[in-house]
Amino acid sequence: MTRRWVLNVALIVLGLVMMAPFYWMLLTSFLPPELAFRLPPVWFSATLTIEHFASVFELIPFGLFALNSLKITLIVTTGSLVVSVLAAYAFARLRFRGRDVLFVILLASLMVPSQVTVVPTFMVLRSLGLVDTHEAVYLPQLINVLAIFLLRQWFLTIPRDLEDAARIDGAGHFRILRHVIVPLSGPPLAALAIFISLAAWNDFFWPNIMLSTPEKLTIPVGLVYLQGEYSTGSPVVIFAAISLVVVPILVLFVLAQRPITQSLAMTGLRG
Repeated sequence: MTRRWVLNVALIVLGLVMMAPFYWMLLTSFLPPELAFRLPPVWFSATLTIEHFASVFELIPFGLFALNSLKITLIVTTGSLVVSVLAAYAFARLRFRGRDVLFVILLASLMVPSQVTVVPTFMVLRSLGLVDTHEAVYLPQLINVLAIFLLRQWFLTIPRDLEDAARIDGAGHFRILRHVIVPLSGPPLAALAIFISLAAWNDFFWPNIMLSTPEKLTIPVGLVYLQGEYSTGSPVVIFAAISLVVVPILVLFVLAQRPITQSLAMTGLRG
């Protein structure tokens, strides 16, 4: 009992230490500039202001950047899940020549750093006339090899008896996938949706390469504009902008802990 109590206290302390930078960032975004960067840091203050958040919307079109990020995130998340479900079902349930070899090649692509494929991907998108468009940002992200792998492993754990029963009733592959496989795959789909949306929302590298028109920028790239060209010289405004980006994601992550832990605990790795 004592050992468990000590472990719980240690975990609580570790959690507080991990959350301290986020708390300091959020508090700093509300502090006046003269209190923001004192040493030792100010952890509690009765003097708070929202002027920095108002400055964010005055200096950059933050709402437009947020809509762009939301649009790309929704398309990437939905499209990636649809493609991954279809591909995973094919690798897990269909039999065709070269299936295992193709799957190994697909997994091997995970060992290739994404930076290596930047130039050829850019050249393909440029030849299609998609540079400086949102399509250039979300189309390359629709193929998620890790999501395909995880869903395939999950689909392999679903008893084939359920699929055979549906096939006896006259169900085809798409009906089996829609009414049998997908309803039984809630935890991994929810966890993947969260991970994919987080990655798309926070992505800076690829949008920074493909987008140049200010009206098309996403939030991560827009924050660079705030720090550079549109900055008033007050770092606290940057903290306020970062808080507007990070806090909703933290709330989403906290609310989605259950499907994430269920997926990690239940997803099989056999096959």
